[in-house]
Amino acid sequence: MIDRARIAALIPHADSMCLLDQVIDWNEGSIRCRAVSHRDPGNPLAVAGRLGAACGVEYAAQAMALHGGLTGAVDGRPAAGYLASLRALVLRVDRLDDLAGDLIVEARRLAGEASSVSYQFSLSHAGTLLLSGRAAVILDAGEA
Repeated sequence: MIDRARIAALIPHADSMCLLDQVIDWNEGSIRCRAVSHRDPGNPLAVAGRLGAACGVEYAAQAMALHGGLTGAVDGRPAAGYLASLRALVLRVDRLDDLAGDLIVEARRLAGEASSVSYQFSLSHAGTLLLSGRAAVILDAGEA
């Protein structure tokens, strides 16, 4: 099992900004993670105690970064990844902080190379799809 400490070592997000808690499974083409930080009143993305559904994109982005780290798609730990575009983003709920159970974050790599990658992603809760979309990310593979 890949836990939060190992996740934090593989992505450029630190402390409370590391939103993922566990990797459920992964392979060369995809990753599935668990997150509980949406229930944390101190979540750094929350505004006035509310975590809007669009914040789920950051959860997905971290899963994408983690997948890149686990598969070795990037030489070393990237200094940063820049979300270049979102496509077909569908938000099926208004907020995430009022969900009692864990979030399941999934990302499937569609294409990529050393400097850019694209993924299809989704977040679900208790078997219900919360949001989905596609993302293109530009990677800065400089020193972290």
